[in-house]
Amino acid sequence: MQRRKRRIAAVLSAAVTSLLLSLSVSAPTAHAATHDPIVFVHGISSSSSSWDDWVAYFKADGYTAAELDAWTYSWSQSNATTAAQLATEIKNVRARTGASKVDVVVHSMGALSSRYYLKNLGGTAFVDDFVSVAGTNHGTSVASLCSWLYRSCAEMVTGSSFVTALNSGDETPGSVNYATYWSNCDAAVDPDSSALLSGATNVGVGCISHDEMNNDHGVYAQVRAFVE
Repeated sequence: MQRRKRRIAAVLSAAVTSLLLSLSVSAPTAHAATHDPIVFVHGISSSSSSWDDWVAYFKADGYTAAELDAWTYSWSQSNATTAAQLATEIKNVRARTGASKVDVVVHSMGALSSRYYLKNLGGTAFVDDFVSVAGTNHGTSVASLCSWLYRSCAEMVTGSSFVTALNSGDETPGSVNYATYWSNCDAAVDPDSSALLSGATNVGVGCISHDEMNNDHGVYAQVRAFVE
């Protein structure tokens, strides 16, 4: 009887071992992210939909929906307030994806809040690449047209206290990789040189309008190559 019990136990043990080996081979492995998630920051009088074309391009080139985060904020508020909200957004993206860092891609006034986050809110610890597309990095004279309506617009005027403080000292702090893409036909960024940052990879893309800068596929291709 004891011999029979030992035989049955041996057979059961072999069967369980075989089952476990089968499961270990066939079970799907956890998906490992192949890219840093990208957080897109729009500009004034805009929304997350301004990135629809580029989100589609990134997806076509192998990025997953989870790796692409275009969000909407209240663009009339102070850029410092938006920066604090961006900090929360990036924290949530990192928690959701498990990524240690993200890439930040911005358009127009989105450069101001994003750079405030990097410089003043510890963002350099959580951002790998920063890309400014038609960014008003040193302000723009055009903002004087709406400066009396919106605080964000007043902060965007060339020579404002916000822009002056933002660009004091190191314009590209931390170990972040910085790039700017600017156009010599951008009527919203005046002067054109406002878009450039000291210490960044500054790329002139030719004659493209302000609103087309973050829709244009040629600019997209250069940005994708930079963040990859």
